[in-house]
Amino acid sequence: MEDKLLFVDEVAARLRRSPAQLRWMIAQGTAPKHAKIAGRIVFKESEVEAFIESAFEEAARA
Repeated sequence: MEDKLLFVDEVAARLRRSPAQLRWMIAQGTAPKHAKIAGRIVFKESEVEAFIESAFEEAARA
């Protein structure tokens, strides 16, 4: 199965953050794994899902 590529607006909506907040997370190094392709920041859908799952696992340990 091929991973769907998501853009900043789509990931921001999924994380319930504004695009500006997501860009700040990228600058801080706290955003899901991403790449720049043709001048645009893109995320693999599986990486975003893993990022969310990781947050829940971390919260369960705390």
